[in-house]
Amino acid sequence: MFKDRKDAGKKLGEALMVYKEEHPLIVGIPRGGMETAFYVAQKLEAEMVPVISRKLGYPFNPEFAMGAVAEDGSLYMSSIASARVNESQIQEILESEKHEIRRRIELLRKGKPLPPMKGRTVIVIDDGIATGATLFATLKLCKKLKPAKLIVAAPIGAPDTILQLEELADKIVVLETPADFYAVSQGYEFFKNLSDEEAMEFIKQYEKDLKHIH
Repeated sequence: MFKDRKDAGKKLGEALMVYKEEHPLIVGIPRGGMETAFYVAQKLEAEMVPVISRKLGYPFNPEFAMGAVAEDGSLYMSSIASARVNESQIQEILESEKHEIRRRIELLRKGKPLPPMKGRTVIVIDDGIATGATLFATLKLCKKLKPAKLIVAAPIGAPDTILQLEELADKIVVLETPADFYAVSQGYEFFKNLSDEEAMEFIKQYEKDLKHIH
């Protein structure tokens, strides 16, 4: 059990110290993943960047994820969704998410492109892994950019999802994998959703810290 994302991020940073000398690129999945990524990047004195992925909800039940899309268009669809939703419905939902993805790239990355990943150790971080939809889409994006090593890290995760992620990642580092997993929040004493503004604060703080390092 973690006190909050700060506590979880620091503990995750400890577990990832073996990669410090590889000067990894820390990829945070907004919004909650940015706070966790911030404390890992701080610990490893590593470069950090947000990658935007959006959950895709079912047309008849938007809260329930049928998949996710990353900012480059990399698409992940659950096997159940493929049987329930037709191509035109998927395209319609994708179209509606494009604007939100552009808005977040502008807000969280000032519209800048992603840094090069080719030949690097890339560590993709979220505050927890439930269905893993946005994580799958993010990993697909990262794989296209040909990193030397692609690692997934989170404080807590669902054992079933972690098994599926092994196909896309070279290594998975998850601190807690409860057999009775039901939600990311169960691993935290204090857990609340972050706003865009709060996620942005961690990016600003990271940039400020970076100036002191250099």
